[in-house]
Amino acid sequence: MQQVDLEIEENLEQHRTDGFSHSKTLVVRRGAPFRVSLPGTARPFDTLRVKIMLGRLYVTVPVSPSPNCPPSRWGAFMDPEGSASKPSVFIWSPASASVGRYTFKMLAFVQDKLKFRASGKFILLCNPWCRADSVFIPFEDQREEYIQDDSSLLFMGTSTNIVSRPWSLDQFEPDVLEACLNLLDVSPQHQRNEKRDYLYRKDPVYISRVVSAMINCEDDRGVLKGNWSGDFSGGVHASSWTGSGDILRSWAQSGFRPVKYGQCWVFAAVMCTVMRVLGIPCRVVTNFNSAHDTNGNLVIEEFYSETGKKLKSTKDSIWNFHVWVECWMTRRDLDGDTDGWQVLDPTPQQRSRGVFCCGPAPVKAIKERRVNLVYDVPFVYAEVNADVHTSVVSQGRVVSRTVDTERVGPIICTKAVGFPRMHNITGDYKNTKSPFSTLTSNSSSHSESSTLSRNTDKTSAVLMLDKPPVAGAVIRFTVKVVNGQRVAKMMKVHLNAQIKEYNNSPADTFWENHGVLQLGPLEVKILRQQILPEVYEDVVGDDMVNLAAVLEDVATHERVLAFQEFNVTVPELIIEIQDEDNVTLNCEHAATVAFSNPFSHPVSGVLSVSGAGLLRGHVNFRMFPLRPGGSGKQRINILPTMAGRKMLQASLMLSNKATVRGFKMVSVRRP
Repeated sequence: MQQVDLEIEENLEQHRTDGFSHSKTLVVRRGAPFRVSLPGTARPFDTLRVKIMLGRLYVTVPVSPSPNCPPSRWGAFMDPEGSASKPSVFIWSPASASVGRYTFKMLAFVQDKLKFRASGKFILLCNPWCRADSVFIPFEDQREEYIQDDSSLLFMGTSTNIVSRPWSLDQFEPDVLEACLNLLDVSPQHQRNEKRDYLYRKDPVYISRVVSAMINCEDDRGVLKGNWSGDFSGGVHASSWTGSGDILRSWAQSGFRPVKYGQCWVFAAVMCTVMRVLGIPCRVVTNFNSAHDTNGNLVIEEFYSETGKKLKSTKDSIWNFHVWVECWMTRRDLDGDTDGWQVLDPTPQQRSRGVFCCGPAPVKAIKERRVNLVYDVPFVYAEVNADVHTSVVSQGRVVSRTVDTERVGPIICTKAVGFPRMHNITGDYKNTKSPFSTLTSNSSSHSESSTLSRNTDKTSAVLMLDKPPVAGAVIRFTVKVVNGQRVAKMMKVHLNAQIKEYNNSPADTFWENHGVLQLGPLEVKILRQQILPEVYEDVVGDDMVNLAAVLEDVATHERVLAFQEFNVTVPELIIEIQDEDNVTLNCEHAATVAFSNPFSHPVSGVLSVSGAGLLRGHVNFRMFPLRPGGSGKQRINILPTMAGRKMLQASLMLSNKATVRGFKMVSVRRP
């Protein structure tokens, strides 16, 4: 059987799939025609038919002489500008066609007898440029951002000290498209009933649930194994990943064995890659102070000891940040205004209809508290809206309790369209007083932006950092203590700092201080404290700190608690591109990566540089010890293979467990 000419270059450009030019198969989007050409030997013929196959499903359509195909059905028509020596046919897919790998046959007949046949293959994706497609997104800059951009920023840290992390989505890198299609094919839904799965792949709601489940490996042959134990032996530390391509390729090349290891931002970023490959607009979203409400009562309980040590005594938790994705789609399965962004969370936290996946939950439904809707709206609603009950425990008895209704979900954000910066989308999820309504500390006192329970005639305390902590600098903070009564008080003061992971209760104490404070009637005192770099540098790394103060009235034994969780940021790597305004496709250019040691002791490490469309794979260098305050530079050469806006990123894994990162957006022009 002969092969048709797939006119690949023309079709890729028309379908905005030229990023997949490395694929051995033509890649097109549904709801739009693509042109194929037959050899001249196909003529003459009376009739021409096209048989289009997806697995064992097929449809046969006649090739009409004019382009009047019904848009809701498969169709084909002759190219009116084609030549007799090379006749061309446009194949039209409906905007609701299923995503997947197709084959087709061109059948030419003379007097109902088969005279000629030729075959071809194509991959069909969703089409956010097509108004009839349920993933249509109406703005070109958003289509460029949420489909075509192959890099992004992930936001981490704390709500008061947000850190951006570069991530290479890699959707146009070799073998990534094939891995994403394999993900659909090895899913339990496909393995159980191939025909049913192919039929359902027309619906982005169905596709997104399959992908959400397949990114983790808890119920299937999914991509990533989660690990929050702290022991990453036998795999890669979640913080070491810099892009999705390595993960997806490793998974596919291993015969679909899970890649070790992932955490929430890795799960979300890999899912974002898969959804963009499949043509569904997608973005990565961070929810700060994200609640995990295990019993569904919209209340998170936290407990502290009488000396300020945070205790792990409940299954509920608040993650300093949690990362999921949003996908854009029409919700024809739901009533009311639920179209637009939908929350999907591939991190295996809780089962949805028996499977570890989450969503798609309409963002509009979360804001309106429509918790009766599928899928998983109540769970996501709690993540951004739960109340927090914080108690001090002494000898097994609660001696103090406060309630905070605003601590959870103070900032929800994503990358801005077209710019490497944060975009606050909190107002899409909840009604807020201001775009950045958030507490600067958690305490027994009341501020304008909080609804903490309080009694103004009692003692209160507020703990506040002087400024966001930076590696190598002294951490300075104050505890403001207010005596609300007209009698003098003697207070025991307990200060406690614990290292903690973003998703967990703190570990052991690494710094503490205890003392006694005299308060006159209605007196306000400010305690100034500091933690030196040599105390925290060797324990914090990429982790966070839970800092708490418990004050005890010596006479009445009443306690008040003030606390704050914070991250210590490291200055970014500085990347410079030589003659950056003239970076040209397929021309080598020089770049440098610079690092200054902010720590109080010498550090060494391994520098890794990568960039989709700029470098092939990763380039690694060993950085020799730098004295405190010392700096070093590394020169590299880049060779752009794709035009457009690309991200060059670098990460330096240091010997003291910290990781330093940096990125540079590079505009690559055609010659």
